[in-house]
Amino acid sequence: MANRGKRFASALAGVDRDAFYTVKDAVELVKKNAGAKFDETIEVAINLGVDPRHADQMVRGVCDLPNGTGRSLRVAVFAKDAKAEEAKKAGADIVGAEDLMAKVQAGEMDFDKVIATPDMMPLVGRLGQILGPKGMMPNPKVGTVTMDIAKAVADSKGGAVEFRVEKAGIIHAGVGKASFSEQALAQNVSAFLSAIMRAKPTGAKGTYVKKVTLSSTMGPGVKIDPAEVAASLGASNAS
Repeated sequence: MANRGKRFASALAGVDRDAFYTVKDAVELVKKNAGAKFDETIEVAINLGVDPRHADQMVRGVCDLPNGTGRSLRVAVFAKDAKAEEAKKAGADIVGAEDLMAKVQAGEMDFDKVIATPDMMPLVGRLGQILGPKGMMPNPKVGTVTMDIAKAVADSKGGAVEFRVEKAGIIHAGVGKASFSEQALAQNVSAFLSAIMRAKPTGAKGTYVKKVTLSSTMGPGVKIDPAEVAASLGASNAS
């Protein structure tokens, strides 16, 4: 907080911490307050009324942001033969099998995401203790274990965002950059919130979306009205 100084204090003064904003107004305010010298990431944090310790309350999935993330992801693919060639043609940054496993085991992890064909999972599974804690373990539920390697690579490069609820019932995700237009950011935020609503687990009871906060990397949080989110997405947020 001390390093943020006067700029952060000024931005904070322009935010009513007790007020709830629409997605459009929240985006406008957060974008206005993103005054750092670098292109800040716009982030959304969602508090859910779930207990992920129970399997029927786990919230996990993937969302294709209509305007991308603004990040250039490096993608590693575990595949062999024709599927390896398919991965390379699709734009994967690193492709391999046993050789790629050896690099990961040696600490060479110059990538942000891992995709694998199903036949590679026995091999990739041996890297669970390395990839798991970094959130990079491939999983069929989010489309990173698949035979359609070209699509998986294209989605990863084009703006697909994985999400998974944390132990405290919170989901964090980057949904764009401060340099995006307000319209593009609003579309991305709405798309992500819609994906969270669709991922509502069967075991969720009571209020599902409890709190939604939008912020930039160096800016204060702005609260989005959960009721407005539910209404705009045509879903009920009531118990």
